Amino acid sequence: MQDSREVNFQQRLVIGMSGASGAILGIEILKILRAAPGWESHLVISKGAEETIRQETPYHPDEVKALADAVYSIHDIGAAIASGTFRTAGMVIVPCSMKTVAGVACGYSDNLLLRAADVTIKERRTLVLVARECPLSPIHLRNLLALAELGAIIMPPMLTYYNHPTAIADLERHLVAKILDPFRIEVSGFRRWGEPGSPS
Repeated sequence: MQDSREVNFQQRLVIGMSGASGAILGIEILKILRAAPGWESHLVISKGAEETIRQETPYHPDEVKALADAVYSIHDIGAAIASGTFRTAGMVIVPCSMKTVAGVACGYSDNLLLRAADVTIKERRTLVLVARECPLSPIHLRNLLALAELGAIIMPPMLTYYNHPTAIADLERHLVAKILDPFRIEVSGFRRWGEPGSPS
């Protein structure tokens, strides 16, 4: 007999936003998850990310938080997402600053965003880091390599041209779709290489 708790289980995705450029990508992901059946978004935002939201987007941080199913203070180390017993499909940090990369790589979990990433690694769950910096220093590269060797997916927000974008929104949609693809979350309008309707 199937356990009814499994039937009703909502897939949870932890979204961390840190203080790097690209806040709109995190916002778009929250919008997609809000419309995705069976998915919950669990959001933690750094102070740097709140400032970036104000600088780069027409949104106020409170509007971004309202898109999530659950929001946690970055200082709340006792929050649900700080424990491995709180089941999630994994975590996306988008955008991911080099400070956050360094903290995750060193296991320096002095805030909830870093602790949630540490939990994702120790529980062998999918961790996607949308690492944003240009150019990358040897320090950045060493930290990113250490995380890749631990199984994290390093996914810098690289521009893609084979899908023939005509607007910034097209570029953003393609990036967001690739970020969510490891979790098997489909994004409308995403053009996969070699599939019908896609470039070849």
